[in-house]
Amino acid sequence: MKKTLIVVDMQKDFIDGALGTAEAVAVVDNVKKKIAGYRANGDEVIFTRDTHQQSYLNTNEGKYLPVPHCIEGSDGWQIYDGLQTEGATIVNKPTFGYLDWAKYQFEEVELIGLCTDICVVSNALILKALYPEITVKVDATCCAGVTPESHAAALLTMKMCQVEVFEG
Repeated sequence: MKKTLIVVDMQKDFIDGALGTAEAVAVVDNVKKKIAGYRANGDEVIFTRDTHQQSYLNTNEGKYLPVPHCIEGSDGWQIYDGLQTEGATIVNKPTFGYLDWAKYQFEEVELIGLCTDICVVSNALILKALYPEITVKVDATCCAGVTPESHAAALLTMKMCQVEVFEG
């Protein structure tokens, strides 16, 4: 069975940049190990990159979250140092969820990354809607939310929508 790991928005701005948190920093090593495991098995790895333009503050999202982040080409937009991206697919997404997952042929998908309560949950639910019969999983130990409380709420929401949430 073809397995795919989707690493959601593990970018500098979400880890130790403009919107960084201690919880995000704390999951980096788990994410590295998870990526290494998929690579060792020869499985597919896809990275998403939250991608905004200089006009971000004038967007709807910018009005609700008035912190410039992940501006295309900036240091904060880059995938976090030390995460193995060689040979991986990288997709830029201008919104919470990537809207072109339908062009892929997934059999089983695992999502990890940031932020659990915004982009991870958005992508997990899009994938379940597009591929209702595949297994979609989320490793909670490789995710962090805006707050620990919103992280837990997102995990519960995903469980209710038949996403397999597990730890480790």
